[in-house]
Amino acid sequence: MLSVEDVRSAYGRIEVLHGVTLHVARGEIVTLIGANGAGKTTLMHAISGVQPITGGKILFEGRPIAQLPAHARVAAGISQVPEGRQVFEPLSVKDNLRLGAWSRRASDLGDDLARVRELFPMLEAFWEKPAGMLSGGQQQMLAIGRGLMAKPRLLLLDEPSMGLAPKLVDHVLAVIRSLQHEGLTILLVEQNAGAALAIADRAYVLETGKVALSGNAVDVHSDRRVREAYLGI
Repeated sequence: MLSVEDVRSAYGRIEVLHGVTLHVARGEIVTLIGANGAGKTTLMHAISGVQPITGGKILFEGRPIAQLPAHARVAAGISQVPEGRQVFEPLSVKDNLRLGAWSRRASDLGDDLARVRELFPMLEAFWEKPAGMLSGGQQQMLAIGRGLMAKPRLLLLDEPSMGLAPKLVDHVLAVIRSLQHEGLTILLVEQNAGAALAIADRAYVLETGKVALSGNAVDVHSDRRVREAYLGI
């Protein structure tokens, strides 16, 4: 579904991605792990169109998309849930979700709004209230729900467990697995490497803007370097 081939990206004169190559097959959960500053979020932004690339290719379902603006990539089937949630705090929970479906007809949203309520029942009590009233965990649920409202085929999740209590982390990870079972393809960036590898099919380890290791999630989890550097074992 997604092919990133020798992608480079820079902020001004500082190159952050140094020829990254990865692939995501339809129906997979693929996780990116690595230290802060390794380039994980930059890569996600390059795929979603927020960050331009300076070299290489990005193909989505066989189609080059590197020249498409971000909104066109959403319409093509790619949706990103950004790091830090970035909900619209003055707007209601419902209106945040409707904004996630900006490219769709309002009359088609009923089933998808109901699905978000089913996935995240904690949001029900705040449905018509400002999103700024939500806890961090509830805002994360809202951010994921908003990403789903675009009806993507590829969902980019950037640090969905950041700052969450363990029980909420378990709930969010369970939702991610359920979305995969429904046929959604997911590229996941996650600092909680153990949790990410537990639900992923395959994994890539980024170090200073390059892929240092890749393979199926079980093999990556058992790799000595990963266990020492990211799992504390």
